[in-house]
Amino acid sequence: MTSDFYCDEALSGKTPITKVIETDEVLAFQHTRPFWPVHIVVIPKKHIPSLTDLAGHPIELVHEVLDVVRIVAADIEKEHGSARVLTNLGEYQDSKHLHFHVVHGEPMGSNTGI
Repeated sequence: MTSDFYCDEALSGKTPITKVIETDEVLAFQHTRPFWPVHIVVIPKKHIPSLTDLAGHPIELVHEVLDVVRIVAADIEKEHGSARVLTNLGEYQDSKHLHFHVVHGEPMGSNTGI
Protein backbone atom coordinates (compact mmCIF):
# COMPACT_ATOMS: atom_id res chain seq x y z
CA MET A 1 0.00 0.00 0.00
CA THR A 2 1.17 3.49 -0.75
CA SER A 3 1.40 6.20 1.88
CA ASP A 4 -1.49 8.12 0.23
CA PHE A 5 -4.29 5.80 -0.84
CA TYR A 6 -6.58 8.75 -1.49
CA CYS A 7 -4.42 10.56 -4.06
CA ASP A 8 -2.89 7.42 -5.56
CA GLU A 9 -6.02 5.28 -5.78
CA ALA A 10 -9.38 6.88 -4.94
CA LEU A 11 -8.92 10.27 -6.59
CA SER A 12 -6.95 8.89 -9.55
CA GLY A 13 -9.70 6.41 -10.43
CA LYS A 14 -7.43 3.36 -10.03
CA THR A 15 -9.68 2.05 -7.26
CA PRO A 16 -13.42 2.28 -7.94
CA ILE A 17 -15.39 4.19 -5.32
CA THR A 18 -19.05 4.86 -4.61
CA LYS A 19 -19.51 8.60 -4.16
CA VAL A 20 -21.82 9.93 -1.47
CA ILE A 21 -21.18 13.68 -1.84
CA GLU A 22 -18.84 15.54 -4.16
CA THR A 23 -18.01 19.23 -4.37
CA ASP A 24 -15.27 20.94 -6.37
CA GLU A 25 -12.92 20.53 -3.39
CA VAL A 26 -14.21 17.62 -1.28
CA LEU A 27 -15.21 14.00 -1.83
CA ALA A 28 -17.22 11.70 0.46
CA PHE A 29 -17.45 8.05 -0.54
CA GLN A 30 -18.19 4.58 0.78
CA HIS A 31 -15.04 3.07 2.32
CA THR A 32 -13.53 0.49 -0.03
CA ARG A 33 -12.86 -1.93 2.87
CA PRO A 34 -15.44 -0.96 5.52
CA PHE A 35 -14.73 -1.65 9.18
CA TRP A 36 -18.22 -0.59 10.32
CA PRO A 37 -21.61 -1.44 8.76
CA VAL A 38 -21.94 2.22 7.69
CA HIS A 39 -18.50 3.62 6.79
CA ILE A 40 -18.03 6.78 4.73
CA VAL A 41 -14.72 8.58 4.18
CA VAL A 42 -14.50 12.35 3.61
CA ILE A 43 -11.36 13.81 2.01
CA PRO A 44 -10.16 17.03 0.45
CA LYS A 45 -9.38 16.55 -3.26
CA LYS A 46 -6.10 18.42 -2.75
CA HIS A 47 -3.42 16.66 -0.77
CA ILE A 48 -3.29 17.76 2.86
CA PRO A 49 -1.12 15.49 5.05
CA SER A 50 -3.25 15.46 8.22
CA LEU A 51 -5.29 17.50 10.66
CA THR A 52 -2.11 18.50 12.50
CA ASP A 53 -0.22 19.23 9.25
CA LEU A 54 -2.38 21.48 7.14
CA ALA A 55 0.69 22.42 5.05
CA GLY A 56 -0.36 26.03 4.48
CA HIS A 57 -3.62 25.12 2.75
CA PRO A 58 -6.38 27.71 3.05
CA ILE A 59 -8.50 27.25 6.16
CA GLU A 60 -11.56 27.59 3.91
CA LEU A 61 -10.72 24.18 2.43
CA VAL A 62 -10.62 22.64 5.91
CA HIS A 63 -13.95 24.32 6.66
CA GLU A 64 -15.45 22.81 3.50
CA VAL A 65 -14.18 19.35 4.46
CA LEU A 66 -15.74 19.73 7.92
CA ASP A 67 -19.00 20.95 6.39
CA VAL A 68 -19.23 17.80 4.26
CA VAL A 69 -18.36 15.70 7.35
CA ARG A 70 -21.21 17.46 9.17
CA ILE A 71 -23.69 16.75 6.36
CA VAL A 72 -22.70 13.08 6.10
CA ALA A 73 -22.79 12.65 9.89
CA ALA A 74 -26.21 14.31 10.13
CA ASP A 75 -27.58 12.00 7.41
CA ILE A 76 -26.22 8.92 9.19
CA GLU A 77 -27.52 10.13 12.56
CA LYS A 78 -30.96 10.78 11.07
CA GLU A 79 -31.11 7.35 9.43
CA HIS A 80 -29.49 5.23 12.17
CA GLY A 81 -29.84 7.31 15.37
CA SER A 82 -26.11 7.84 15.91
CA ALA A 83 -22.79 8.40 14.15
CA ARG A 84 -19.09 8.55 14.95
CA VAL A 85 -16.58 10.91 13.32
CA LEU A 86 -12.97 9.76 13.47
CA THR A 87 -9.61 10.87 12.12
CA ASN A 88 -6.21 9.36 12.76
CA LEU A 89 -2.82 10.98 13.32
CA GLY A 90 0.79 9.86 13.39
CA GLU A 91 1.35 6.11 13.38
CA TYR A 92 -2.44 5.55 13.51
CA GLN A 93 -2.81 7.27 10.12
CA ASP A 94 -2.28 4.57 7.47
CA SER A 95 -2.82 6.97 4.57
CA LYS A 96 -1.01 10.28 4.93
CA HIS A 97 -3.88 12.33 3.51
CA LEU A 98 -6.36 14.19 5.70
CA HIS A 99 -9.49 12.08 5.97
CA PHE A 100 -12.42 11.59 8.28
CA HIS A 101 -14.30 8.35 8.82
CA VAL A 102 -18.02 8.87 9.43
CA VAL A 103 -19.40 5.61 10.74
CA HIS A 104 -22.23 3.85 12.49
CA GLY A 105 -22.49 0.47 14.17
CA GLU A 106 -20.10 -1.93 15.82
CA PRO A 107 -16.77 -2.86 14.18
CA MET A 108 -17.23 -5.81 11.82
CA GLY A 109 -13.83 -7.49 12.16
CA SER A 110 -10.09 -7.07 12.27
CA ASN A 111 -9.77 -4.90 9.12
CA THR A 112 -8.21 -1.68 10.42
CA GLY A 113 -8.38 -0.21 6.90
CA ILE A 114 -7.55 3.29 5.82
